Amino acid sequence: MMDAQIWSSLPVPAVLIDPQENIADVNPAGEGFLNASAKSLLGAPIWDKLAVDAPLEESLERARAHGTPLFVNDVDVGPGSRPPLVCNLQIAPMQGRDGYMLMLISPRELAGRMTQNHSVKSAAKSAIGMAEMLAHEIKNPLAGITGAAQLLSMNLPAEDLELTDLIVGETRRIVKLLEQVEQFGNLTEPEHHPVNIHDVLDRARRSAQLGFGAHMTFVEDYDPSLPMASGDADQLLQVVLNLVKNASEAAPEGGIVRLKSYYEHSFRLRRSDGTGQPLPLQIEIIDDGPGLPPDIRGDVFDPFVSGRENGTGLGLALVSKIISDHGGWISVDSVPGRTVFRISLPRAAT
Repeated sequence: MMDAQIWSSLPVPAVLIDPQENIADVNPAGEGFLNASAKSLLGAPIWDKLAVDAPLEESLERARAHGTPLFVNDVDVGPGSRPPLVCNLQIAPMQGRDGYMLMLISPRELAGRMTQNHSVKSAAKSAIGMAEMLAHEIKNPLAGITGAAQLLSMNLPAEDLELTDLIVGETRRIVKLLEQVEQFGNLTEPEHHPVNIHDVLDRARRSAQLGFGAHMTFVEDYDPSLPMASGDADQLLQVVLNLVKNASEAAPEGGIVRLKSYYEHSFRLRRSDGTGQPLPLQIEIIDDGPGLPPDIRGDVFDPFVSGRENGTGLGLALVSKIISDHGGWISVDSVPGRTVFRISLPRAAT
């Protein structure tokens, strides 16, 4: 083995993989990244402890057989117990030890998504607080403008009514936007009770099929053994309705929206203070639309970010706030033809 002092001093996570694809050694940075001690990791299959969003097994075997290094850039990597990070991987044969491969993991998001998410939410909370105050002050004069325009329209000839209709229509649109802003401040803390996730999904599906999603095909892919979630059923319904509405609006006529549920034992949210919470209940809303615009994919949960013309950019921000208040996690993975919003929630106490 390499010098122990050098091994321990490596600033990036490093894992030594034996010929049987088991972990032969891991440095301290690797223990932190994998969220486990070396004692529990040694001898364990590498792919049981490390989740990589790329088919690496065959590539690793070829690199081992030919004694060549392997480089994989911009791939999601994580221990499965917390959200992954975008990383670069460098894998090379270990000199003097046949079949052993050294893997270096270089996270590009050094602070971690949870820390970034916390900072974003703190900034968003301040911005929304100011916007909420302004919304309250602006709504009163808007009501006066609307009333004045309606009074004017009573004495105008038909050819001039278009102007007053425009004033009324635009002021009502602004009022609606301001009401959405106020929702952030008025949203009460969730009342946690055992919630049947499938009841929430079914209510959202039925509502969509009778209205905004009538042109879509809905597919249910449920895990029938899923236990109860801990949450507020009405607020979770609001979340799912918002996501299904976005999917219905994004997908083409006759598109498909898939509602999926499953249980993932290992999913745990690791907070910036070192504490963690298991979030095993998973919900996915999947559509076959064009996908999110590349320039906003990383910011879709921020207030006032929208990929639609005339969109307010508040729907997904509200969704993110509700899920955060539930102690859960929401993420999105989007490419043309497939967009997946994934919600992870805690299990109800038994």
